[in-house]
Amino acid sequence: MDNVVVVVTCAVVVLAGSVGTLVAARRSARGRVPDDLAGWALAGRRHGGGLMWCLLGGTIYTAYTFTAVPGAVFSSGAIGFYAVPYTVLSCAIGFVLLPRLVSVARAHGYVTVADFVRGRYGSPLLALAVALTGIFATMPYVALQLIGIRAVLTVLGLYSGGMAGDLVLAVVFAILALSTYRYGLRAPVFAAVVKAVLVVACTVVVAVLAVTKLGTPPEILERAGGAEVLALSPALWPAFASLALGSALALFAFPHVLMVAFSARGPDVLRRTAGGLLGWAGMLAVFALLGVAALAAGVVLPSGQSELAVPVLMGALAPSWLAGILFGVLVVAALVPAAVMSMGAATLFARNVYVEFVNPTATDAQEARMARLTSLVVKIGALAFALGLRDQAAINLHLLGAVWVLQTLPMIVLGLLRHTPRPFALLAGWLTGMVAGTVLVNEGGFTSLVVVHFGQFTAHVYTGIVALAVNIAVTAAAQALLRGLRVPRAPSGVIHPIHPPRVLREGVRRRDSGIS
Repeated sequence: MDNVVVVVTCAVVVLAGSVGTLVAARRSARGRVPDDLAGWALAGRRHGGGLMWCLLGGTIYTAYTFTAVPGAVFSSGAIGFYAVPYTVLSCAIGFVLLPRLVSVARAHGYVTVADFVRGRYGSPLLALAVALTGIFATMPYVALQLIGIRAVLTVLGLYSGGMAGDLVLAVVFAILALSTYRYGLRAPVFAAVVKAVLVVACTVVVAVLAVTKLGTPPEILERAGGAEVLALSPALWPAFASLALGSALALFAFPHVLMVAFSARGPDVLRRTAGGLLGWAGMLAVFALLGVAALAAGVVLPSGQSELAVPVLMGALAPSWLAGILFGVLVVAALVPAAVMSMGAATLFARNVYVEFVNPTATDAQEARMARLTSLVVKIGALAFALGLRDQAAINLHLLGAVWVLQTLPMIVLGLLRHTPRPFALLAGWLTGMVAGTVLVNEGGFTSLVVVHFGQFTAHVYTGIVALAVNIAVTAAAQALLRGLRVPRAPSGVIHPIHPPRVLREGVRRRDSGIS
């Protein structure tokens, strides 16, 4: 690859990382954000609409998303477009769910989703299940961001599986690790602003390049193989619908997404942001169509590396300097969510494992220090994960993680009701769903779909949805059994006093919590 491309790519990455770090350092020097866990993980809960749109969108829409979705269209056809309705559904779910969760979190000083579960149900075991599930589901997700970076490095000729490529990957991630260790969410939030600007520009530029170099959309479609490319077989309709629904539901069970939501200034900010996320969904739709453009351009890829379709297409259509900028955008698109994901897992461990079960008398400083150290461990583990395993292994484990984290959704959603199920019923449903999902994914050879039989009708359905259905059924049955046996239940709406002095220092008033 041309040296100009490499230099410009590195310049874009350094610029984006530097902006986030410098602005975070300036805010830290002014003492505008407290240095406890809430200050580190939630940046003081001060994010307004513009920053939330950049940060939440930059967290949800990762580099892997922008390469894997068109890669799926390139290799598998119309089924790859399930990501488009999934992102639209996620906007609607976020509009309903996130403002109410944020109201509760602000009212009671919750930092993590496990805090919410611990406080709402009064069950440390249930909160531990949420925390551990979130941590194990997030680890391979961080590794996937590294795979997205590696796809760019491969096209640049900087990664060929040898020591040099591993070193480049390690250096890029080290910059991310150091900035978030010191400044927490304050570092990626301003990098996310740069990412948002770059992704918008990148979407427009690549679309224009595709039309300019490959012809009008009908001509591109004809060169890619005709309308059959966008045709979805009726046999795949259940798979398409369940993948879209299951992915949208799982998104709001991932701890890093909820952590970002908790950093909002208030519920109204989340309502506006959820609607604005349709802009990100539109950009993803354009990238999905680039999979068709890659077919039209005659892109040829090694077997099993469909995620390279967009980077290769960019390199083929753009001049060297512009290709470097576009590749830099893809790397930045990976760094922001990787930072936030590692922080989400680290905050869960420090808050809901270390303080809850290991050191209940930990001070604010000890808790924050543990979160910082854990975030480094998560990043190092993800790096080792990405370097030591084949790409497909990381993808398989992320698939399993998405099925797992979906099983925590009933605890979150039902916790917003006035009358909640008993913790034991939820725990029984969670455990059954985890086992069922794991077995189904493994028996299917690590595929996202499972064959379901309804009499004479057979359909392929997303494994996570099937496991979630089992989860809900067992929860309902256990709840009915416990009610029939007249087993006493904890009062609805138990609020666990998580470090009351810290809550008071944050000035959180126990006003309307958003629970109805």
